[in-house]
Amino acid sequence: MEANQFKDFAKEMIDYVSGYLENIRDRRVLPTVEPGYLRPLIPACAPQKPDKWEDVMADIERVIMPGVTHWHSPRFHAYFPTANSYPAIVADILSGAIACIGFSWIASPACTELEVVMLDWLGKMIGLPEDFLACSGGKAGGVIQGTASEATLVALLGAKARMVDRVKKEKPEMSDSEIIAKLVAYSSAQSHSSVERAGLLGGVKMRGLQPDDDNRLRGETLELAIKEDREAGLIPFYVVATLGTTSSCTFDNLEELGPVCNSNGVWLHVDAAYAGSAFICPEFRYLMKGIDRADSFNFNPHKWLLVNFDCSTMWLKDPSWLVNAFNVDPLYLKHEQQGAAPDYRHWQIPLGRRFRALKLWFVLRLYGIENLQAFIRKHVELAHYFESLVRGDERFEITEEVVLGLVCFRLKASNEINEALLKRLNGRGVIHLVPSKIRDVYFLRLAICSRFTEKGDIDISWKEVKEAADEVLKK
Repeated sequence: MEANQFKDFAKEMIDYVSGYLENIRDRRVLPTVEPGYLRPLIPACAPQKPDKWEDVMADIERVIMPGVTHWHSPRFHAYFPTANSYPAIVADILSGAIACIGFSWIASPACTELEVVMLDWLGKMIGLPEDFLACSGGKAGGVIQGTASEATLVALLGAKARMVDRVKKEKPEMSDSEIIAKLVAYSSAQSHSSVERAGLLGGVKMRGLQPDDDNRLRGETLELAIKEDREAGLIPFYVVATLGTTSSCTFDNLEELGPVCNSNGVWLHVDAAYAGSAFICPEFRYLMKGIDRADSFNFNPHKWLLVNFDCSTMWLKDPSWLVNAFNVDPLYLKHEQQGAAPDYRHWQIPLGRRFRALKLWFVLRLYGIENLQAFIRKHVELAHYFESLVRGDERFEITEEVVLGLVCFRLKASNEINEALLKRLNGRGVIHLVPSKIRDVYFLRLAICSRFTEKGDIDISWKEVKEAADEVLKK
């Protein structure tokens, strides 16, 4: 494909993408296909001679769209949002064209330097303490990971390296393997499954601690667990506190957890994957009170800040523990400017990395802080509107406090009836929800996800819920 063909193909795709997004409300949220639907629609082998790009375009609706779950439909309410905006899409085009692999400063200086500055911009926007920011002049700084799951694992590995180093200085007779066998990490039982997975990948024990009646992990619970494990000969080294849990968007008590971690020399990582975007609004920053006690902090602009996947921002007060833990420095990766700027290959699991800071730069400039704040506030208002509709029907109950853009609700009935309600709702195909369960209570989650969602869409979603409830209860 030459440049003139690329221009025609790209223009056609831009028209298609804008038409898809602007008319996404007209598409069924969930596909009706069965597993294996796609194989019969395309040849068994790749073509020997090139197809025309026009034929590829024609096959998008025939082959791809029947199997797409439309995450950006205004009536997609499952999981949490995944971000989407035209500035981020355009930034991805430029990133794809530059196509650098920014593992070190010299591999593409702009790739590294824009990331450093964008993480400072964003850190200031959400009110992070200065000792997390590169512009503070200290060791601190931010980095873009692929997902919050990666950030949790990276922080765990940094905490592991720090504790092994500390114990070896105190007890030089102990080997690395002996120390690692005694390491233990902690999180709430309501933490995302990726936290438990980080423990498995990091080769350490991970304890899930029971939260209080409001589903918040408290300092007293953590302190008791640390005491018990120390008495059993274990070495506490890492805690994950969640701001905005996946099941119910509740917030661990950072003000209590931070002092416990600090006094026990335990690394505190804060996972705010979904909720962190809301902290650009000053009225929601009370939810991160105590963040000054943390060692690392992470949230996903690719969830709720209009930056397309993947863009998971992470800040560390002292990244040197990651650099030391991950530092494999062959001659072919060395360069004369080492130490003058971050080599981000030492801050992450993979070596390679895309020019993801472009998406932040484009979105922050072309929306501005005020419009991004308005976007967050609108979603929160829509969630409270749906909450009011639920509370107005005596058959239903709200199971968790509505703080941001998630509403947890259920019929005042058995788990089985609520399971039947969800199955019927998703089967109707107009809206899409997923469930959760806390303390054996099954409930439905309605998240405000799409930037296209309006009050009228919430009315339609509530109408679907009511009608499906009528059918289930009648049956």
